[in-house]
Amino acid sequence: MALPSFSDRSDFDDADRGFIATLAPATISGPDGNTVWDGDAYNFLDGECPDTANPSLWRQGRLVAKQGLYQVTDGIYQVRGLDLSNITFVEGRTGVIVIDPLISTETARAALGLYREHRGERAVSAVVYTHSHVDHFGGVRGVVPDGADTPVYAPAGFMEHAVSENVYAGIAMARRSIYMYGAELAKGPAGQIGCGLGMTTSTGTISLIPPTVDITATGQEEVIDGVRVVFQITPGTEAPSEMNFLFPDHRALCMAENATHNLHNLLTLRGAVVRNPHTWAHYLTEAVALFGDRADVLFASHHWPTFGRANLVAFLREQRDLYAYLHDQTLRGINSGMTGIEIAEAMELPPTLERAWHARGYYGSVSHNVKAIYQHYMGWFDGNPAHLWEHPPVESAKRYVEFMGGADAVLRKAEDSFAAGDLRWVAQVVNHVVFAEPGNQDARDLLARAYERLGYGAENGPWRNFYLQGAQELRGNLAEQSIDTTGPDMAAALTVDQIFDSLAVRVDGPGCWDERLSIDWTFTDLGQSRRTTLANGVLVTQPVPSSGEPAGLSVALTVPQLLQAVSTGGLDGTRTEGDTGLLRRILGALTEPDRSFPIVTP
Repeated sequence: MALPSFSDRSDFDDADRGFIATLAPATISGPDGNTVWDGDAYNFLDGECPDTANPSLWRQGRLVAKQGLYQVTDGIYQVRGLDLSNITFVEGRTGVIVIDPLISTETARAALGLYREHRGERAVSAVVYTHSHVDHFGGVRGVVPDGADTPVYAPAGFMEHAVSENVYAGIAMARRSIYMYGAELAKGPAGQIGCGLGMTTSTGTISLIPPTVDITATGQEEVIDGVRVVFQITPGTEAPSEMNFLFPDHRALCMAENATHNLHNLLTLRGAVVRNPHTWAHYLTEAVALFGDRADVLFASHHWPTFGRANLVAFLREQRDLYAYLHDQTLRGINSGMTGIEIAEAMELPPTLERAWHARGYYGSVSHNVKAIYQHYMGWFDGNPAHLWEHPPVESAKRYVEFMGGADAVLRKAEDSFAAGDLRWVAQVVNHVVFAEPGNQDARDLLARAYERLGYGAENGPWRNFYLQGAQELRGNLAEQSIDTTGPDMAAALTVDQIFDSLAVRVDGPGCWDERLSIDWTFTDLGQSRRTTLANGVLVTQPVPSSGEPAGLSVALTVPQLLQAVSTGGLDGTRTEGDTGLLRRILGALTEPDRSFPIVTP
């Protein structure tokens, strides 16, 4: 695998261009004094790359760790390196427009403070969310005062996708995100050195202010605080709801997270819906056609800008070719009878892309993106009936270890493989021993050493973090959950159907197979009604039928009162008719999710 030239310093020049000031110290605390962001922890990256890190990832870490206030062009500024993402400030007629206010209110507030320190006390006149991921809206209450009538712009469908991602599989996604971003790993040459897209996630307070203006069509133009903005809607790219936009009077193009200085994820390792690279490539082609001759600088919600019209057009075209090539060549492999793993192992990028630093797999990787494309088109089954009905992991592991001659024999052979440098095989084989015999300390130690070495060699940031966090778990250090995506703003943003859906996925099905009950809910603040029915272990929500058997309980209430009822089991302040004990029976059927489940051990 070829690498670009380490002597090419253009990325460093672009990353430093427009520098004004850093936040010093770069440590940000929450209300209780806990540290939610520590940019200074990455100062070790100023040193030479050690043998515990991939030199390419180390280089990316040095670039991404640069923090402070930067001028992008006249009237446009970014604060970078104070969270996973960037926050952008566009100066308007009466104040400043904020684009993507980071993950946490604490980091967003600190970034706004740094901007104001050097650009004056401009009020926030508007907020723009580029897309529906939490690192682009979670800090909004850190820049918008309580009660302020501040317009918020977002692509159509933003609320549905911003909330739903954190409802249905949100607990598992949040759990795996700890391993993906390495937020709990020690920062250092043998620990966390970033995740390619940024350094890590802040761990402060997540908030959400619903959009007041939807962007619904490509070509839609808005004047925001005197600044003209032309939008391109890009649904189904890096996020289900996303948009790029041009500031024509500044000749500045914001590419959201659709074109950044790495290969992005088509299926993020924390878990999500697979993204379609064919759609992604299409919108990059469209962006070049729409904006390529109207911009002199390109900036995004991560990383550093690209300066010069020829450079930004070349950048966009290579990013487009990157996703299109992976898509088309994976399908070519599929139609030749190859499986996802086989295609991933065989895939090579064209030389032009191999030599482009911005196409490297620091965040997404060629390997797991190819498997994601296979999953998108073909699903989990590779067509081999041997894989149709396999034993689950623990039972498979016990049988593998027994067939291989027992744990001691496996470990002796695995030590030889470790010495020979076949770390992938050590991980694959010794994982069976750990799942067959969770208390086998020799197996846990060997697997931890293999994961550690694999992490040290990984060019991909999340791969490194997963390997190193996995080694920690094997050594008895189970990472605690530090990210809460279920705060008051997120709960208040749920639709009624999403509230009931979030309960349905927690129902202990086998435990209430014989339950038969229904409740009618009339929402006085919405003018809507719903019936929830629990039967056959399924909680179903539907409109109240016009005829048939009446519900056992009828409740008239507001949506906030529903949230309170779900939280406490009480119906205080509501109007009820029927058996109020039915609510307690529904809530009693719910299980509590495990927020700290193990990942690399049974």
